[in-house]
Amino acid sequence: MTPSRPTSGGPGSDIPPRKTAFGWNSPAVRAFAWQAVILGAVVALGAWFVWNALSALAARGIATGFGFLETPAGFDISESPIPFSPSDSYLRAYAVAVLNTVKVSVLAIVFATLLGTFVGIARLSTNWLVARCALLYVELFRNTPQLLQIVFWYVVISRLPRPRQALAPIDGVFFHNRGLNVAVPAADPLHLWMFAAFVAGCAGAWLLRRHARARGRLPRSLRTSLALVIGPPLLVWLAGGAPLAWDVPRLQGFNFRGGFVVNPEFLALMLGLSLYIAAFIAEIVRSGIQSVGRGQTEAARSLGLGRGQIYRLVVLPQALRVMVPPATNQYVSLTKNSTLGVAIGYPEIINIGNTTISQTGHTVEGIAMIMVFYLALSFAISGLMNLYNRRLGTA
Repeated sequence: MTPSRPTSGGPGSDIPPRKTAFGWNSPAVRAFAWQAVILGAVVALGAWFVWNALSALAARGIATGFGFLETPAGFDISESPIPFSPSDSYLRAYAVAVLNTVKVSVLAIVFATLLGTFVGIARLSTNWLVARCALLYVELFRNTPQLLQIVFWYVVISRLPRPRQALAPIDGVFFHNRGLNVAVPAADPLHLWMFAAFVAGCAGAWLLRRHARARGRLPRSLRTSLALVIGPPLLVWLAGGAPLAWDVPRLQGFNFRGGFVVNPEFLALMLGLSLYIAAFIAEIVRSGIQSVGRGQTEAARSLGLGRGQIYRLVVLPQALRVMVPPATNQYVSLTKNSTLGVAIGYPEIINIGNTTISQTGHTVEGIAMIMVFYLALSFAISGLMNLYNRRLGTA
């Protein structure tokens, strides 16, 4: 029988222990060195491009830098979440453009998610008509260009009657070719306290659900959660005297005044973005639900859970692990496609950026600011969705 050879560096071994190489012979050192060289080359190449561009602009007498942001813009913006006038600076104009882009993107994401979830569940319905209508929606909106859809909705809105002949399906709501006017509660300091009570109610519902899960119980019913969310604002409203004053739109001259105003450009862009992405969200929801084993549904049904409880407590929590990554891609795509609003005159960042570039000639700076904004927005959405996905994995 052949005796086994002593291992290197072991007891009774004459072979000296192998030392870890920290020089060029180390794979880790070589990998770090090559990465440092490549990174340095990329940075140097980028610096050369920037220096070459600045030199060419200086030779032609073209001003560079971001000092133009402090000068008056000299143009007005049709839709602004914050006060803006032509005497304000270009920096404030960019701020308005950023807020407009974020506003339409966030609202379109929320609407696309709700509609896509509904259509995705309808695709799996046992009702033949419901399933086929959902399929028709998905195929129609997913297979037509998004820009065409945005222009289509803008043309439809622009063909509505004039404000004097506005469509009023219900009291306080007016559709016309200049947008949408909706009656809203009149401004009151009590609304701030109602909003705080609403946030507190949402936090209470979340804590109650988390406490129930920690104790190994089923979360509270939907009615209990709704009571916690709606109850506190309602109590604050009653305690504050239950104000019922409304700001109702009124026709003055050639247009409506008062109420909540939705411009046709914003409405067309939001519909075009959300209806298009909702078709993709619907397919993501459908595939995510189908990825959950049929045995899970049968087990939940054997426990006496209703159809709504099965989806809310059993199917969707498991399907979310499959749905979140592709949904993140769709959300990022939606925010980037908001640039299509320039085709219908919506004052998003591309529209304002083009106007600024044409007036100041600072093309490089203007494009760089737009690129940085969309890069930061995409990273923010991806980071939040990845954080939510990790929480789902550990839940």
